[in-house]
Amino acid sequence: MAKGRINKSSVDATKPGAGEVLLWDDKLAGFGLKVTPTGVKTYLFQYRLGGRSGKTRRFTIGKHGKLTPDAARKEAERLAVLVSQGVDPQQQKQDNARKAVDLAFKGYAQTFVDDCLKVRWKTSHKDGESLLRLYATPVLGTKPLHDITRADIRAVLQKAKGKVATSRNLFAVLRRLFRWAVSQGDIDVSPIAGMEPPPLPVRRDRVLSDQELKLAWNASAELGYPFGPLIRLLIITGQRVEEVSGLEWSELEKGKAMWTLPAERAKNGSASMVPLSTLAVAELNALAKRSKRKDGWPRTGFVFSTTGKTSVSGHSRAKRRLDREIAILAKKEEDAITVAPWRIHDLRRTLATGMQRLGVRFEVTEAILNHVSGSKSGVAGVYQLHDWGPEKKAALEAWSEHIESILGNTAAGNVIRLSSKRA
Repeated sequence: MAKGRINKSSVDATKPGAGEVLLWDDKLAGFGLKVTPTGVKTYLFQYRLGGRSGKTRRFTIGKHGKLTPDAARKEAERLAVLVSQGVDPQQQKQDNARKAVDLAFKGYAQTFVDDCLKVRWKTSHKDGESLLRLYATPVLGTKPLHDITRADIRAVLQKAKGKVATSRNLFAVLRRLFRWAVSQGDIDVSPIAGMEPPPLPVRRDRVLSDQELKLAWNASAELGYPFGPLIRLLIITGQRVEEVSGLEWSELEKGKAMWTLPAERAKNGSASMVPLSTLAVAELNALAKRSKRKDGWPRTGFVFSTTGKTSVSGHSRAKRRLDREIAILAKKEEDAITVAPWRIHDLRRTLATGMQRLGVRFEVTEAILNHVSGSKSGVAGVYQLHDWGPEKKAALEAWSEHIESILGNTAAGNVIRLSSKRA
């Protein structure tokens, strides 16, 4: 059994033999180099716990090339300290490997939802689950909890930049998850501890007037595909921009005039049935014609896409174009107006407010917006299982008629003409 100082010269000089060749360091006990008959060189650390009666064990430090002799020596020195403290490096390695699986963020987040949120946040656990699924998991993936840092948390929050309320809610869910992990003994310290939460959102109450809604509708015709019809479907349906942007033809059923929004695409993780009004069907008919299909609606693919492979993006740029077109039209009005700034999300609030003006029940509006709150939370959410299907259909048709009235249209055919103006 050869002994000598393990350094670059000795490692290079140690050649393979017929069997395993070992070189042990003459200064650091247990530090060694193994050379296989094929010439693979590996650094080792050999140790014994429990004195002379303890079983001799070998720990593989790593291969030469990926590690220099000096780097391998430093790791061996660290392992020697652990052994002197009664810690088994091999067992620690196995424990770390187990933690990498058991404490991987993606799987742990689901455990947290099932064992904590569904118990402690009964009325809002779906919102929390959705935030983790849409924002945290894509960034953190399978990274073990104990390796997650504040920089990682900032990267997650960056995905929700500009969405003040979402950022704050996301921060709250992450803070609860890591507090729970500490209480379970899975990590010692939360990486989010001591971090300042995002600022409180400024309460928004922006609702487009009928005149502004008309301007937005007419201006959307100047955008062409995909953003023109996208804006109009947002006005008609009141659904979230991410949900309409990612709409697939497979989710639509023309015969029943129904859009089935799957749970995995819904922000709150709850599937929703969205009846399609006369205006909505007219818009989709025009979009189907774009696909060069002879009859009916396509069965696959994205409704809104510029690549054919992914859903449309670039909403902010499209909104700026829309604002410019609105400003041009507003100046041509008999009583020229200045349209105050608004966001795409305000179209949902506009529909909800319009429903109220039309006398639609609050519970029906909540169902249309797919809100898991208010009338669908608490005890009512457990015992009130009516899906408001007929009522939603009637309400959305009434909203469709209201839009037609402010546009001055008397038939859906006019809408098809608007839809295809620049398509």
